[in-house]
Amino acid sequence: MSEPQETPFDRLGGETAVRTLCEHFYDAMDRDEPALAKLHELDDRGRVSRRSRDRFALFLIGWLGGPQDYIAQNGHPRLRMRHARVPVDIAMRDAWMRAMTTAMDEVAVAPDLRAFLLGRLADVADFMRNRPG
Repeated sequence: MSEPQETPFDRLGGETAVRTLCEHFYDAMDRDEPALAKLHELDDRGRVSRRSRDRFALFLIGWLGGPQDYIAQNGHPRLRMRHARVPVDIAMRDAWMRAMTTAMDEVAVAPDLRAFLLGRLADVADFMRNRPG
């Protein structure tokens, strides 16, 4: 019997590491990508809300191969449907990717894992586009 494959979730360092990445992602968004941040639910300080941060962390944990708590709590992600109200064009896609790239740099994701994840996330970010340009 073969050994189970190590998932990106495992390679990143598990739940705590994914949650840390998500915090850095939203901090970068709040700091560097205000137009993107404003598309999210904001808290009293004008930052992306705890609820949004926690929900994305649950999603990312599952997407990376960790526990599927997001699906258990929210059902299938249906990413395009859930984001249909949000105008996602090339500029928003690129802003999202810049925030994630910054977060990965800040938490020092290993270069090979970083390249793999950014490639997969770029595909998802492009799939999310629902506006031309």
